[in-house]
Amino acid sequence: MTDRPLSTKERLVRTACALFRQRGYSGVGVAEILTAAQAPKGSLYHHFPNGKSDLAIAAANWASDGILQIIAASFEPAETFHDGAMTFCHKIAKLFDRSGNWDGCPIAGALHDGPDNLEFREKLKYFYDGWIAELAHHAERLGADPDSAQAQAEHFFILFQGGWDLARARQDSNVLRKLPIPR
Repeated sequence: MTDRPLSTKERLVRTACALFRQRGYSGVGVAEILTAAQAPKGSLYHHFPNGKSDLAIAAANWASDGILQIIAASFEPAETFHDGAMTFCHKIAKLFDRSGNWDGCPIAGALHDGPDNLEFREKLKYFYDGWIAELAHHAERLGADPDSAQAQAEHFFILFQGGWDLARARQDSNVLRKLPIPR
């Protein structure tokens, strides 16, 4: 069984996500995205009426869905929040190892590094809050009361984001594997 080819819209989203992750929103031009995605010029505005900004939001949404899948795959079989958090860190570290590059957060690259606009900041907050809510759900499911589950989720998110940046700077995925996650 063969995989179906990606639609033009899917190619644009995935290509933009990769390029934004590597160089940030401002470091990538529309022509470069179109060329890398092998997409005709008119297709960008056909699928994304506001052009690059709509594409950045779509790319961030696609990447966020992927992170949520990794969170679920890490925490659902876990017996403790610590175990789920460690599995998540190992999975992300493995992505660094397999990709061979030390790109930034796919969400931050598309939105945080983009133009200073309210829509991007609101979307960034929405995605991060969604990740934290998913982590808090698992913390509570694994025995934490609601208040401490939220605090535990936010602490892990902050720890992980800092770990991601340090791993990138050092080009060492073991930084993520060794994060001091509280038990």
